[in-house]
Amino acid sequence: MQRRVAARPLCGRATFLNLFTHEVSLPVPDQPSSRSVLADWFRGHAAPLNTLDPHQPVDDLEPLREIVGSARVVAVGEGAHFVEEFSRARQRVLRFLAERCGFTVLALEFGFSEAFRLEPWLEGEGDDAGLAKVSATAADWGAADLMHWLRRHNRTSGHPFRFAGIDVPEAGGQLRPALDPVADYLREVDPDALHLLDTVLEISDRFLEGSGSGAAAAPAWARLDPTEQNALTAALARLLLRLRGAEPLYVRRSSQHRFDIARRRVEAACHTDYLFHAMDALLSGRGSGADLSVREVYMAESVRWHLDRAAPGTRMVLVSHNAHIQKTPATFGGPLTALPMGHHLQRMLGEDYRSVAVTHTTDHVPEMYPEESAEVGFTLADAQLEPAEFGSVEAALIDAGLGDGITLTDLRRSPRDAHGVPLLNRMRSQSSSLSAPIPEAFDAVLAVPTVTRDRTVRF
Repeated sequence: MQRRVAARPLCGRATFLNLFTHEVSLPVPDQPSSRSVLADWFRGHAAPLNTLDPHQPVDDLEPLREIVGSARVVAVGEGAHFVEEFSRARQRVLRFLAERCGFTVLALEFGFSEAFRLEPWLEGEGDDAGLAKVSATAADWGAADLMHWLRRHNRTSGHPFRFAGIDVPEAGGQLRPALDPVADYLREVDPDALHLLDTVLEISDRFLEGSGSGAAAAPAWARLDPTEQNALTAALARLLLRLRGAEPLYVRRSSQHRFDIARRRVEAACHTDYLFHAMDALLSGRGSGADLSVREVYMAESVRWHLDRAAPGTRMVLVSHNAHIQKTPATFGGPLTALPMGHHLQRMLGEDYRSVAVTHTTDHVPEMYPEESAEVGFTLADAQLEPAEFGSVEAALIDAGLGDGITLTDLRRSPRDAHGVPLLNRMRSQSSSLSAPIPEAFDAVLAVPTVTRDRTVRF
């Protein structure tokens, strides 16, 4: 028997899911027996959790210790952006990993460059109400609760996290957060290279003014004359090559650490420039398979960048969307959308990488809808969901009678059919559905019964 399944590709925090729909035929196993097998398995393996309150004891999260093992990087996801319950669940997991397992670095789906300015505030500098002054992005884009929790945790718990950003600037919506600090650096070490940066900023300022996301930036980039698009790419490429070629000179005039940061910032701008083209092609239906991987590989390499500069034995928690942390290629039932960050990290780190998805069992979720006239390129509204599909984590939990509780489940030994194919082959992703061998994409899943739009979101 075959079923027609609709799926939408996911593009990340500052874009949206509702872009286009692909139809794909998926083999469906014998439903009655497989459905019963999955429900019975979850009844026997899902660990109930007591609360989402991040201030309550975390003893109920002890099953996570075996899942994490000795991994150096543990990723904790979310099935949708801007959900309050997901943020609270992750705060509890962060506490457990810091207090019980010795994790000391929190890497977030947040701009690599922007994080350096935010880190002192998270370590206790300034006043508690000063987040918006330090980072409007963190304050307005649904990260405020996590940031305030992290600041309190670092000041009071005895198990502080060092904060690390891994993403391109404004999730692909700007260049200046990465390049303005580079301009300051070049004035000190190589004023002769400033003309390349001036060319980049002159062009980018003409189309990125007011842009807050890749969803808004890509259509604006598309309205540029092709000669300006090419000039932007060429100037960035020359700037990066200049830095690479003159590295010994730059290091003598500053330090290796400062040079490394400057280079990574320019690399972020180069990846973002490519992302403008990739997002525009996707939005207009001309996208090439795996084109959005340019952002994913930048984030994966940023994780490695921070690890390489950390003390031996440092352990990192990585917080990002499920679609970024999954180990398998992202298809959403149609053509290859991206090779996610988690796929790259699995290749880099092997068993030193673990991924924990976070999902929900209710019938609605906040969703991002394309709207070119909106400042951020989309609007945010509640989406009603179809009943959870057979073969999904959510349907299995509901069938097991666990849909109304909070659970943590180790997926690595979940049931397979006679051919070794996992029976779990779907998981909700925003208002769509990820099609993948779920136990190969994620090591575990934390599920909550409700979702509430994050009240701190300012758009």
